[in-house]
Amino acid sequence: MTDLLRERLKSLPNRPGCYIMRDRQGVIIYIGKAKNLKKRVSSYFRPGARHPPKVRSMVSTVYDFEFMTVKNEAEALLTEASLIKRHKPRFNILMRDDKRYLALKAETDAAWPRFECVRIVRDDGARYFGPFPSSPVVRAAKDFVEKRYGIRECDAIAPDAETHRHCMADVIRTCSAPCIARVTQEEYKARFEEACEFLEGRRPAVIAEVLEKMREASEKGDFEAAARLRDTAFALKEITKSHFVRKSPEMRREDAQRGLAELAKAIGLAKPPRIIECADISNLFGTHNVASLVVARDGLPDRRFYRHFKIKSFEGADDPRAMAEVVRRRYGPESTLLETSPRADLFICDGGITQLRAAREAFAEIGVTDIPTVGLAERQEEIVLDDGRENLLLPRDSEALFVCTRLRDEAHRFAITYHRSLREKAIRESVLDEIPGIGEAKKARLLKEFRSVRTIAKASVEDIRRAAGVSLQVAEEISRRLAAR
Repeated sequence: MTDLLRERLKSLPNRPGCYIMRDRQGVIIYIGKAKNLKKRVSSYFRPGARHPPKVRSMVSTVYDFEFMTVKNEAEALLTEASLIKRHKPRFNILMRDDKRYLALKAETDAAWPRFECVRIVRDDGARYFGPFPSSPVVRAAKDFVEKRYGIRECDAIAPDAETHRHCMADVIRTCSAPCIARVTQEEYKARFEEACEFLEGRRPAVIAEVLEKMREASEKGDFEAAARLRDTAFALKEITKSHFVRKSPEMRREDAQRGLAELAKAIGLAKPPRIIECADISNLFGTHNVASLVVARDGLPDRRFYRHFKIKSFEGADDPRAMAEVVRRRYGPESTLLETSPRADLFICDGGITQLRAAREAFAEIGVTDIPTVGLAERQEEIVLDDGRENLLLPRDSEALFVCTRLRDEAHRFAITYHRSLREKAIRESVLDEIPGIGEAKKARLLKEFRSVRTIAKASVEDIRRAAGVSLQVAEEISRRLAAR
């Protein structure tokens, strides 16, 4: 193992994330995900490890690796899938680690909507829940909502009496049987909408019911039934806690207004906050920090005022310091945003008490004392306070909580989008660092002249030589290496 790899391994955190393996030429050879980056990546280089031949071949080729942290395993899965699809590393293809995982699709536009297990999440207007690493979780959730809410399982486009003649689902699976008009279309769609809201985590009482039935079964000595209910509850918790629901419905304005009123009362604000800002801090490759700041006006996202930040005051992972920097750059006396962005009536920090205290100290430092500030802890979705009151655990189906979590999820999505652009740029430009004779000054001249590595690759050797101020031999080597990527 090289000294470079040893140093890289020391910097790995015990957090979920993705890692990118590269060979000596800087070519990406493998992309993986991990629930715990330190354990997973270190396992490749453990002395005496008995890897399969293909893994041994990959490990022997690794010269360097990069990593990025994410908030949970589901996000790691999505990021890994996106990177593999884009870069197609050869060892992912050889080891077949680019498989697609199951997601639950809700066909909202169908006359008689249903749920379907799928492996491709499309931008087709449907709602998607997942994907999830565990297929049993998706299948168990589908089975549960179909039975509880009477959702049809059949795949008929227009179920009718003939469909029902070949189906016993209304008998053995408690289907509401819309095919024989046992329920009206309006009643059926209301059932389906309620099932979707449950999968979005907005009906926590349902899981509580399953747990209560599990306890009852256990007390009666029916341990087999109790075990089944336990597994069902686990699957439902997994799928409803995901924040990667695609194409979820826009929050209605009247619901948002009601949520703001609830939020103001819960926090103790004089009136509902018209402008809410939410800041999210994310780590990129373990060494760079970025932040996003998103805005809701009257409870609904207002993308005109979204902002990205590269954390400049320090290097390394320190979310509280990064949160303080965002506050200073947003509201400090030298901020360029004071006149172009509306002032917040409520500032939400994505995180717990340390992020909240750092934000409040930064506000006090710059003399801003009239912007209420709270945290939003992800684990229990509780509103974190630092004024002597206990943290607020709002009902899971409250509109106030939905206003906060929807904005927090938007902040996280916006940060991840920024991550991708920076990550891809870093990966593309890093190949120049591997070329002998190209230092930072020559690299800067090349990028200033051609704007991107792709453009350099298309340029003539003479143009490269002239722009970088290098010999013809070095220019030819630059052209050759970039052409090979």
